[in-house]
Amino acid sequence: MISKPCLALPVAGALFAALPAVAQPMGGPQPIAGTRLDISAEGSVNRAPDIATISAGVVTQALSAADAMRQNASRMAATVAALKASGVADRDIQTASINLSPQYRYAENKAPEITGYQASNQVSVRFRDIKRAGAILDTLVKQGANQINGPVFSVEKADAVLDEARVAAVKAARARADLYAQAAGLRVKRIISISESQNYAPPPYPMAMMAARAEKAADTAIEPGEQKLSVSVAVSFELE
Repeated sequence: MISKPCLALPVAGALFAALPAVAQPMGGPQPIAGTRLDISAEGSVNRAPDIATISAGVVTQALSAADAMRQNASRMAATVAALKASGVADRDIQTASINLSPQYRYAENKAPEITGYQASNQVSVRFRDIKRAGAILDTLVKQGANQINGPVFSVEKADAVLDEARVAAVKAARARADLYAQAAGLRVKRIISISESQNYAPPPYPMAMMAARAEKAADTAIEPGEQKLSVSVAVSFELE
């Protein structure tokens, strides 16, 4: 009897060799055997802000563009010098904008006529000693700053404060999960997932304070108060 060659064996061997790799567990999330519970919780921390940011500027007008820019540069130089003399560091003074625009006179049935030019220069100033911010503002006005916006308060090392809020948020989520589990006659087995969103938003930027208003104030008071920094978390639990 002539035996037939077993041609299928090498192919079958290759298939069986490949099976363990396919059967290996994947690295994704494990299936949930119990009950899934989704919790949203917030953790917050209050802190007194330690930085005030103010926009200070000079607006000048003249018949020619060159004169408007020259006068503006001179008054802005005095403004910046006053800031530095008051103890504001170079790193805390940053030019925000420089603008030059023509001023027009409009008449009916006539083309607009240029009557002069307006130049403006704005700097963003950070005050690390908030208690001195009011006195510095008054000095700025005396030195020629005629447009002031702010202040906006912030916490310099906000990440460390937000870490405290994160811990509080997760603890709140776990406590709420334990409450639901106990009410349902179950217990929390494990955390499936955690995601977060930050809720910190600085207060709205106040409207401009013009020089005429500032000159009437003997001492400009700056009250920083407190800010709330918070984190919201969404946590999924498995109950059993």
